[in-house]
Amino acid sequence: MRLCTAAAFALCACALGAGGQEKKDKEELTKLLGEIQSLMQDRKYAKVIPLAKKAAELDPTNPGPPFAAANAHAELRQHAEAVKAWSQFIKLVPEEAQAYDARGDAQLKQGNFKEALADFDEYLKHNPKAAPDHWRRGIALYYAGRFKDGAAQFDAAEGKAREDVENSVWHYLCNARANTPKKARAELIPVTKDARVPMKQVLELFAGKIKPKDVLAAVEDAQLDGEALKEARFYANLYVALYYETEGDAKKCLEHMATAVEKYEIGHYMWDVGAVHLKLLKDKK
Repeated sequence: MRLCTAAAFALCACALGAGGQEKKDKEELTKLLGEIQSLMQDRKYAKVIPLAKKAAELDPTNPGPPFAAANAHAELRQHAEAVKAWSQFIKLVPEEAQAYDARGDAQLKQGNFKEALADFDEYLKHNPKAAPDHWRRGIALYYAGRFKDGAAQFDAAEGKAREDVENSVWHYLCNARANTPKKARAELIPVTKDARVPMKQVLELFAGKIKPKDVLAAVEDAQLDGEALKEARFYANLYVALYYETEGDAKKCLEHMATAVEKYEIGHYMWDVGAVHLKLLKDKK
């Protein structure tokens, strides 16, 4: 879920107008909001933040500035700052359910798993139909140590989410911790339509049909290049690391998680999950 769009910001910024500001301040605020919208559209997020701060000082009652700041911080992977900005936005617009979901993402990426769950659950109170496919909540449950609940979350996936190897793997990870790897393997959710490299091999790895080296080899044999190759290498190392963790091999888990996060940084949500996991591993040492 992404709120960071110029159109969304425009709607948010215009919702409350300029409050009780004097005419001159209103004009300055309007100009600032226009500049912020343009910068967000151009993905110049670092430049958004100081302008959002200035706009918030002009009108603390306008939700536009903290909305922009929250999204800008999130895009820059400044998760602690994103949490603060979303909290400011929520104080002004507590009925905006998606803001809780977005803050939950920032909390999860910062490693605050219980807080992430509280925000995700608040969002789902207002959007119960989104509950079955809320895989981010499932990941938060895993890291919060609520493995049985996590397995249930991933098992509830419907439609396209049910045909996602990552959903099946995270179900396995939760189930293996709630029960045993043997039981998790027996209850592995089958997936047949995920064509991403190397997801077929990742599923076969957790099914016990191939070895970690086969997952890594599948990436190199796929004749990918550029960003596609980088992403495939990231995912291969991420899930090989998680596999080794379920098998009790902490050394191999750390090795491959570090490779995934430090060597193959990508813009996807799962990189942030990998970064959180790597920090947890390093903190144990």
